[in-house]
Amino acid sequence: MTTAPLSRLRLRPRLRLTGRLPAARHLVLLPLSLLMVVPFVYMLGASVMTRAQLNRFPPPLVPPGIDLTGYRGLLTDSQFPRWFLNSVIVAGVIVLSQMLLCSMAGYAFARMRFVGRKVALVLVIATTLIPFQLTVIPTFLIFNKLHLINTLGALIVPQLASALGVYLMTSFFQNFPRELEEAARIDGCSRFGVFFRVVLPVARPALAALAVITFIYAWNDLFWPMVAISSQENYTVQAGLATFQGQHRADWPQIMAGTVLTTVPVLVVFLIGQRRFVQALAGAVKG
Repeated sequence: MTTAPLSRLRLRPRLRLTGRLPAARHLVLLPLSLLMVVPFVYMLGASVMTRAQLNRFPPPLVPPGIDLTGYRGLLTDSQFPRWFLNSVIVAGVIVLSQMLLCSMAGYAFARMRFVGRKVALVLVIATTLIPFQLTVIPTFLIFNKLHLINTLGALIVPQLASALGVYLMTSFFQNFPRELEEAARIDGCSRFGVFFRVVLPVARPALAALAVITFIYAWNDLFWPMVAISSQENYTVQAGLATFQGQHRADWPQIMAGTVLTTVPVLVVFLIGQRRFVQALAGAVKG
């Protein structure tokens, strides 16, 4: 009767010791993670240095003091608040649009049976193989005819939907249980009722992943805003920060301060949606 408790007591210390030992992959990932964090830490420190300190060779790795001249100049001497607001509007509208349109298209490809469904899905995914630089001229001419050049609409409309978003949502809905939809249809829900009341609430991981990917891409986009926007009041933060660096002069304190303020929203969005982001990508890979 006493042998079983004694064996358990003997095994408990061993289990605790083995649980505390780090895995081999952690010993590799920890230095790599620190290596990835170093540029961000230096960027944060450089944003509170003076121009003379940053132009010194070699520049100091640790700021001797805290100087907020770069932040003050960024917020008062430039249109950075307006650029930040433009980026919030553009990225916010694009994220909401892709969450709606891509989920509807993905649900149609996953559930509805129509002629050429597989061919259409392959053609949609194949568009990701075409570089945007090849289509920038016809896109510019089309938006010029629509009188949308040099407006925020020129930045929003081309990204209202994406092939990656359609593929991600299609992969998620293919693994979605049909029983829930059939039960809702028996209760009298229409196709749109099933989609908005049953399917979308369960598709939160995929929608969160799509929102994170779309926001990061829309927020960091530089090429198309530099082509489609000519007035500085309609710049996004990425296009606006490019104006601080000229051919013979670069205002590094303001560039570093602007980069820090521009990176914060991306980090916040990713940290909020990282768990659902990983879940959705794992489901897409299985599908």
